[in-house]
Amino acid sequence: MQVKTKPAFEIVPGARHPMEKYLRTDRIPHIWCSGCGLGTVLGNFLYALDELGWDPDEVAVVSGIGCTGRIAGYLKLDAYHTTHGRAIPFATGLKLANPKLHVAVISGDGDLFAIGGNHLIHAARRNLDLTVVCVNNFNYGMTGGQCGPTTPLDGKTTTTPFGNFEHPFNLVHLAASAGASYVARWTTLDGRRLQKGLVEAMAHEGFTFVEVISPCPTNYGRRNRIGEGLDELRYYADHAVIRHGADPKEAEIVSGKPFLVGKFVDVDKPTYHEMYAAKVAEMGGNK
Repeated sequence: MQVKTKPAFEIVPGARHPMEKYLRTDRIPHIWCSGCGLGTVLGNFLYALDELGWDPDEVAVVSGIGCTGRIAGYLKLDAYHTTHGRAIPFATGLKLANPKLHVAVISGDGDLFAIGGNHLIHAARRNLDLTVVCVNNFNYGMTGGQCGPTTPLDGKTTTTPFGNFEHPFNLVHLAASAGASYVARWTTLDGRRLQKGLVEAMAHEGFTFVEVISPCPTNYGRRNRIGEGLDELRYYADHAVIRHGADPKEAEIVSGKPFLVGKFVDVDKPTYHEMYAAKVAEMGGNK
């Protein structure tokens, strides 16, 4: 039976998206709110992929549940929208089954660091050759704006209407401490810097982690009186401080105070696959 598809969406009649070869255009327009940063993240990821020049048939993207998880559905690549918190185990299976694949995980702070946190720290510890992009908007955006593992102290959400009293994760410090061999953080305002960071992360062998600070004007931004998406970008311009090589411990985010962005970790060390292959050879497995 022939599957019916919608014609490619055109905002301007006759105009085509420059990264159309990577997009399922019949699924456009996307579901994200006005002012959300996820469209920017998707665009930067596609431009980074194009810059790397990889064969699309050798790239796989895995995402979990949440607003960020919808990115996988817009990609004309082998893409997997998995169960909540399990993006990294799915990605691990793909990479182990086919080491030649370039595998990227793109998901949100709740999916990766709450229900999926255990998988992330062990993937980093093993130095699996995966790239993990975490879009951090400080709350569970898709389910109504609840408090999550990165919600800043005193941050207002639907479940903390009087302010969050829990200490949040410093994602940069957590990923670095767990063993990630490349760690960076950018905001959706950073554009070219974010694209360069994604190129570096995907080209780097080993477990690489990129945190992207992104607006959520519908939920977190509104409840904390930050304003619309553009107002949140102005907030980044006023508060983000680029400092490459900074101590990951200093990358904590406190509401109303400057926060660090840049490249924090970039080291070379044996990957899981290399160490596994060496052990197999040592035990005579290639005979």
